[in-house]
Amino acid sequence: MSRHMHFHREIDQLKKYILEMGSLVEDRLRRACTILETMNDTEAEKIVTSDWEIDDMEVRVEEECLKILALHQPVARDLRLIVSIIKINSELERIADISVNIAKRLLTINKNKTPDLVFIFDYQPMAAKALEMLKMSLDSLVAEDAELARKIFLIDDEINRMRDAAYRTVIQELGLRNDNAASLVNLYLVARHLERIGDRAKNIAEEIIYLVEGEIVRDSYDPH
Repeated sequence: MSRHMHFHREIDQLKKYILEMGSLVEDRLRRACTILETMNDTEAEKIVTSDWEIDDMEVRVEEECLKILALHQPVARDLRLIVSIIKINSELERIADISVNIAKRLLTINKNKTPDLVFIFDYQPMAAKALEMLKMSLDSLVAEDAELARKIFLIDDEINRMRDAAYRTVIQELGLRNDNAASLVNLYLVARHLERIGDRAKNIAEEIIYLVEGEIVRDSYDPH
């Protein structure tokens, strides 16, 4: 097999790895969003204890990228692809970590809340937006579609507004009752986690635009 063919086989394998990583992370986030409805401790604990799977996959993708860089010294678009995958790999791992944090928040809420505490904010629309942003970022990666990636920026504005609404709702409830202060703060932090997932999906979108068009895009938002 020629060096050129070997290089492109490794690139194809790398793409396969990053898409496997994306599927794992999407599944993790979907499960985290589900427990926002069920408040199921057992499912939350499963999310927390399975975090190692994605950590292992992140290392695998990074090692593959570094190997290709060292052996083949790619240039132009091939180099942009490797650089983009390294950054996307990191963003996906962070989304998985945030999904674990959502599960931990739910466990804390269940442990400390009084029996009469109910969710004062409907998180399902926000969770759906976070999932939509992640799915769109992965779809735009598969298709190498910069226009689809740009649509993620618009959804990010929506999820930010939902975070602000959650904050106002929690502050209002804290003024009415302080017996569940810790649980109420954790409820707000769930919204904060979902908003940060949106930011990470937006970062992935920026990397896809760079990959496809060679343009470095940085929108004016807090990257955390």
